[in-house]
Amino acid sequence: MVNELNLRILPQQAYNEQSILAYLRQEKGINAKAVRVVKRSIDARQRTIFVNLTVRAYVGEEPPLQDFEPYIYKDVSERPSVIVVGAGPGGLFAALRLIELGLKPIVIERGKDVRERKKDIARIRPEQRVDPESNYCFGEGGAGAYSDGKLYTRSKKRGNTDRILQIFVQHGASPAILSDAHPHIGTDRLPRVIENMRNTILRCGGEVHFQTKMTGFLIENSRLNIERRVVGIEVMRQDNFQSSIFNIQSSAVILATGHSARDVYRYLAESGIDIEAKGLAIGVRLEHPAELIDQIQYHSKQGRGKWLPAAEYSMVTQVQGRGVYSFCMCPGGFVVPAASSPEQVVVNGMSPSNRNGRWSNSGMVVEIRPEDYKEFKIDKFKIQNSHPLGGDEGSFLPLMVELEGVFLQEELERQCWLQANRLQTAPAQRMTDFVNGRLSADLNESSYAPGLIASPLHFWLPEFISTRLREAFKLWGKQKHGFLTSEATVIGIETRTSSPVRILRDGETLQHIRVEGLFPCGEGAGYAGGIVSAGVDGERCAEAVANYLTK
Repeated sequence: MVNELNLRILPQQAYNEQSILAYLRQEKGINAKAVRVVKRSIDARQRTIFVNLTVRAYVGEEPPLQDFEPYIYKDVSERPSVIVVGAGPGGLFAALRLIELGLKPIVIERGKDVRERKKDIARIRPEQRVDPESNYCFGEGGAGAYSDGKLYTRSKKRGNTDRILQIFVQHGASPAILSDAHPHIGTDRLPRVIENMRNTILRCGGEVHFQTKMTGFLIENSRLNIERRVVGIEVMRQDNFQSSIFNIQSSAVILATGHSARDVYRYLAESGIDIEAKGLAIGVRLEHPAELIDQIQYHSKQGRGKWLPAAEYSMVTQVQGRGVYSFCMCPGGFVVPAASSPEQVVVNGMSPSNRNGRWSNSGMVVEIRPEDYKEFKIDKFKIQNSHPLGGDEGSFLPLMVELEGVFLQEELERQCWLQANRLQTAPAQRMTDFVNGRLSADLNESSYAPGLIASPLHFWLPEFISTRLREAFKLWGKQKHGFLTSEATVIGIETRTSSPVRILRDGETLQHIRVEGLFPCGEGAGYAGGIVSAGVDGERCAEAVANYLTK
């Protein structure tokens, strides 16, 4: 017999199977042989911390080896092929779903495989430079592979998020992600899971090509009542310091290039493929000592103690009509350099699986709507035309309003780089100095490996952003005693919260509104906001492709 129960117990009882079994015997009179945790969340609203559990107690029988049926991936080597551009979560989950549907994925990734990519990331600190094709944003696994691997999403309406978590577990992630309220694989473990997903694709006859960059679509006149249709892509492959250009043919292309592939956005705009400017959020990384956040969130000078995990927080408020909120909170984690090109400084956050680092950090960002772009004093023409088409002198793009969010990101990232003396050191300020408008005489220790440099972020950040951040920090300092402190560090700049562009697609077919056979996908296309939602969108696009090819 299987009993499903909701429990509210102390932390020392909640993280050990034998303790849960003992609680069931003593408090519920249930003598179970085994127990499975279905859902787990922490209630830290009061001084006494409780853990809410949903458990399955197995009385007189053994539990199943796992709580879901493994997904079946068969050989598709002789099946029709579909091109998937990008090996982030959108692309990987699209590829796996294509295999389930009997189609052969050909995955094209501009960066390196997840292990080689790690070497390039490690070189950022000693060399103070970024490889534009292999970094925290580009490469196998996408932006999430080396910036945390958090799997929490509020977007549950568009698809089955449980499926995404189960596929991760099938490929080596901890089963705990199926039950935790805020599931998290960890940057130290996620690369192995990603490798296993790639190996499934290869074992089933799919293809994965690294250091292979899409440079354009192959487009013909449409056979339907749409302007054009895609019949493949042109790619440039980098191999042994030599480049080769060739075409790959296919009747459908899933475009899952991620939120930082700005050259793709420029190509789309120049080619007349419909896109639109989208709202985004920009701000800073805020880093506290992890022990301080534990003390604040758990209402105790002892912090988390022996049983509780590193504390998380979520902040949100409205200042002058725009949302200000925490983003990608990383308890016990690190601040990392997330630029994807030279002459940029961008920061992000990550956590290892055990979340035992000395610091905790979070993005603190301000909502920016498309109508707000006019508030920023940016020479858009200069920024856009610093990227001539094809590298030919005098071959420039006309000014395009669809790329205004891209221009804003690029200008602020370049300002940050200049403040950092043209290195990957990050401009920083003590939190109290930022709020009070003064330069920090010295800085706190930090997890940011390339190093920090004192800078008046309150002065050179756009007033639209800095004013709202200061007011939000004051408010949160009143709500959470100790949060507004000189022990915390404001680090610039956080710009890659989401795509600044939406690639327009039909709501029913998921195809681009004017290019038949092109399926914009995931976060880079403007239809997802994190690993899980990108995975869900990847699966939906794969299903839409299967429907399209059977017409």
